[in-house]
Amino acid sequence: MRLLVLGGTHHVGRAFVEAAIARGDEVTTVTRGLTGTPVAGAEARHADRLDDEAMRAALGHDEWDAVVDTWSAAPVAVQTSARLLSGRARHYTYISSCSVYTWPIAPGSDESSPVVNGQPTSVDAADYAAAKRGGELAVLDSFDGGVAIARAGLILGPYEIVGRMPFWLNRIAAGGRVPAPGPYQRPLQYVDCRDIAEWVLGSRPVGTFNTVSRPGHTTIGALLDEARRVTGSDAELVWVEPETVEAAGVEPWTELPIWVPPTGELAGLHSLDTAAAAAAGLRCRPMPETVADTWAWLRREGLPERPGNRAGSPMDADAEARLLALHAASA
Repeated sequence: MRLLVLGGTHHVGRAFVEAAIARGDEVTTVTRGLTGTPVAGAEARHADRLDDEAMRAALGHDEWDAVVDTWSAAPVAVQTSARLLSGRARHYTYISSCSVYTWPIAPGSDESSPVVNGQPTSVDAADYAAAKRGGELAVLDSFDGGVAIARAGLILGPYEIVGRMPFWLNRIAAGGRVPAPGPYQRPLQYVDCRDIAEWVLGSRPVGTFNTVSRPGHTTIGALLDEARRVTGSDAELVWVEPETVEAAGVEPWTELPIWVPPTGELAGLHSLDTAAAAAAGLRCRPMPETVADTWAWLRREGLPERPGNRAGSPMDADAEARLLALHAASA
């Protein structure tokens, strides 16, 4: 298969390129060529996605069997690519986000749930949810082949530049008393970047999909225990209740990456309906494999520079101290 990856040097894009090359596919990437890790074996082309003429020159007159687009900024860039590639590719996968659902995301939301407004011609990237929705519409409106809209949930695995799983691995590896948000059995829902790649490359699904594991693929307790195991740490995980987290003023999801409380407006982030993706063949690897491979990558390459600050900053020493103090006071 001839595969074009618009992106290809960070997280999901890199996972696609590596998986495709391992399959024996012929891979072309288009990036600015300024950041990320190019994958050996892929043909690297360079262009600014917001420059129509540069994109036209980078694509030339070539044709591909499939296109993967990981763009998360101004939707007009997706519209340009979709138009240029119409008639020259059979399938287009746009890596979108479950952030397109109106907030708060209701537990059990499926692909028919209400979404935010987005404009495919927009040059504005300030609103992440609106930009992703605009990207979806750009592909659906402008590409004439099969389209997969992969609304990813929480994405983990190697190359994770946001730094959620890396935060926990590095903090637990450092040892000491580590506040761990409970309850221990709090179910989690996420997808390994490599599982998205293997699914799309293997089946080229058509439609819109919540692209994430089933709810309860693992728990926060099992995840952090596995992080302690793979790092060989003697850290003590101190389990604090959601009420303690709230009282300490520590933010779920951002300061406490991955975790959200079991109730409240964030709860839907770990309880999306994923029946459509499962029926279309999405399979999610066991949690220990994701944790171990992420740790191996961190030790090998280190955490890359974080793009922007959309995800906020993870828990610092002051936040830890507040959590531990309140936990001790309530014991």
